[in-house]
Amino acid sequence: MTVHLEDIKKAADRLRGIAIETPIHTSAVLNERLNAKVFIKPECLQHIGAFKFRGAYNRLCQMSDAERAKGAVAFSSGNHAQGMAYAAKLLGMNATIVMPSDAPSIKKEGTERLGASIRLYDRATESREDIAAEIAASSGATLVPAFDDIDVIAGQGTCGLEIMQQLAARHCIPDVVLSPCGGGGLLAGLSTAIKETNSATKIYGVEPQNYDDHSISKAAGLRTKIAPQHSTSCDALMATQPGEITWSINRKTVDDFLVVSEDEVAHAISFAFRYLKLVVEPGGAVALAALLHNKLDISGGSAALVLSGGNIDSETFASCLQDFPLP
Repeated sequence: MTVHLEDIKKAADRLRGIAIETPIHTSAVLNERLNAKVFIKPECLQHIGAFKFRGAYNRLCQMSDAERAKGAVAFSSGNHAQGMAYAAKLLGMNATIVMPSDAPSIKKEGTERLGASIRLYDRATESREDIAAEIAASSGATLVPAFDDIDVIAGQGTCGLEIMQQLAARHCIPDVVLSPCGGGGLLAGLSTAIKETNSATKIYGVEPQNYDDHSISKAAGLRTKIAPQHSTSCDALMATQPGEITWSINRKTVDDFLVVSEDEVAHAISFAFRYLKLVVEPGGAVALAALLHNKLDISGGSAALVLSGGNIDSETFASCLQDFPLP
């Protein structure tokens, strides 16, 4: 199973007038600092504050009336949870989300506010996959993966399609595009849309240093599971293994993977607030962090990057601004 540009265009048709077509921003400060033309795709301005609504709605809206009547179930640390909750609300469906008890409170509260039921679990002692499967089996609800699903990937790919269309309107084709990478769903959809539009554009996935399973998988030449010894502030990117479907796509379409540190992420959050006037969560800021900390030389060229989410607790946000007051 794979995704093609035509699938993403069909997803864009389903999402038209429902998802927000987030704008493309530029920043004189960022361009000057990097000696390049950088375009920012702020998916933190999407419904529920993250790109995840795109894939969730594209998956749920194609369900039959009988399937919708039985509802949907998913597992997520927060952004897929909220995306599913809002998509289900728009479609008049019930949704149950399995969430870790240590998920950011802003994500748990957002999911509940949108009408979904939450089943909390302990990351250390329970399996979210098993819990969700049990709920689906007992209720008949449809299990919707956060990333390893063709329709979810196609929905996320509309972000990449918009990037290329918006830049084409500016008579620009980006040399490189950078995207955060957790399970790889956004990256798989985005890279497909971009590579099938312009094969010369290079694609980079960006991961936090303690959850760099894609980078390790690329070096090993095969899909690899990691056992992190440390946590990360990037709760949205805490997948420990690339998805089967996402990896089958990303190993062909992604040119390389970059890794950023926790301090580099915090610095990027402060930079986004000070200069871009945007609130970005840790997992959403990794692509910006990679450019600000010279993980890739784009001097003299053009680049687009995705700020994939903005659901950050006030305490974490304040800490980033305090630690890096002059980013």
